[in-house]
Amino acid sequence: MVADTLRFSIDRGGTFTDVYAEDSRTDEIYVEKLLSEDPLHYPDAPREGIRRILQKCFPDESSAIRVSPRHIQWIRMGTTVATNALLERKGIDTALVISKGFGDLLAIGDQTRPDLFDLRIVKPDLLYKTVLEIDERVRPLQENDDTDNLHVLSGQSGEQFVILKTPDLSIIQKELQSIFQAGIRSLAVVCMHAYSFYEHERVIGEIAEEIGFSQISLSHEVIPQVKIVARGDTALVDAYLT
Repeated sequence: MVADTLRFSIDRGGTFTDVYAEDSRTDEIYVEKLLSEDPLHYPDAPREGIRRILQKCFPDESSAIRVSPRHIQWIRMGTTVATNALLERKGIDTALVISKGFGDLLAIGDQTRPDLFDLRIVKPDLLYKTVLEIDERVRPLQENDDTDNLHVLSGQSGEQFVILKTPDLSIIQKELQSIFQAGIRSLAVVCMHAYSFYEHERVIGEIAEEIGFSQISLSHEVIPQVKIVARGDTALVDAYLT
């Protein structure tokens, strides 16, 4: 076999990792099944599976530690780890930072559910431990607005927004510091209209980074879409699982 001959497909599950490799020249198949977590024997299951198969195919070139890409054509990997953590609620403690007045928005959600007319609605547990409502507000500029008397800025999409309330950074710093001291290290930041005008999310993220939060999921970076519930839910899942 020569360079770029092995094609890897990997399924990393919560318990086991399956590594499947195919020789592109001979169609010979190699399979390895490993524990997804086995720190006494290897630091990373997918990489270990690749190393073992390479060692079988190229015993003279392989290392007990190093993985060389020389004979790898491509690697494709899927995983259920994040899905399992979400279903089992095994993510990290997360705080939701959202525009004032919308603290319960993600708890309320929308009408999307398996049975629309079911009278007994059972909702899953919330992903966030606490909510911080930021006193900030923007709205899209209307045709009949008198721009001479308004604070107007353009968003990323070119759409113009009226800045009704600029967040007080000193207050935000104190409130985020309290959350940090409570032991929470992950934040999901969701501001109204941040799909285009995300300046307020950006400054909140900068303050959080200075304080020392290890994960800061800004909704406009995770998924810059118009609907705040979908955008907020996605940012929250990102913060909870990262």
